[in-house]
Amino acid sequence: MTGVISFPLSDAAVSDAAIASRPEVGCGVSEQGKLLQGEILLETRSHTSWGGAVTAQMYIPLRRSEVWQQLTDYPRWVQFFPDLVQSEVIDRIEGREGRKRLYQVARKAFFLLTAQVEIYLKVLETVQATWQQIQFQMERGNFHDFAANLHLQDFGSGTLLTYTVQATPTLPIPSQLIQQAMRLDLPANMQKMRQVLCGR
Repeated sequence: MTGVISFPLSDAAVSDAAIASRPEVGCGVSEQGKLLQGEILLETRSHTSWGGAVTAQMYIPLRRSEVWQQLTDYPRWVQFFPDLVQSEVIDRIEGREGRKRLYQVARKAFFLLTAQVEIYLKVLETVQATWQQIQFQMERGNFHDFAANLHLQDFGSGTLLTYTVQATPTLPIPSQLIQQAMRLDLPANMQKMRQVLCGR
């Protein structure tokens, strides 16, 4: 999806406190204005020596229930993220409402090389009165570690989407290069997601 190769966020039992905790909107007046004008706010940070982490926020001019319905249609994620070539629900965990398992495949071109990444994700969907959240946790795949969190809350007349992902690829790529790739790729991916969500 983003970053190196972005995938949805994962699972109920995300150990990292930054991923597992519910994102709070710390928007000042100027940040709110930027979001409402369509800007995507981005913050990258290091995560292990060979990994990166990023949090992105964007405003979507749709009701939260409409956004949620589309985002939980996981096969449709290939429309949101150009690098994602396959996304399918492979299992619904019995007796655990809101828990699923996903399989995703992404391809990313680096200069003359094209890398393909496969990942199996555990997914936890949480619905509260004022917010909704999808957590993604890697079960296995082409990462040392991967976790993501997608959080929705009411914002103005629409929805604020906060997407946080942290990942360490198996290839030894310095953390600063991972963060740079995230800064370059994620805004375009988020804009594409908003276009698809809004039917543009």
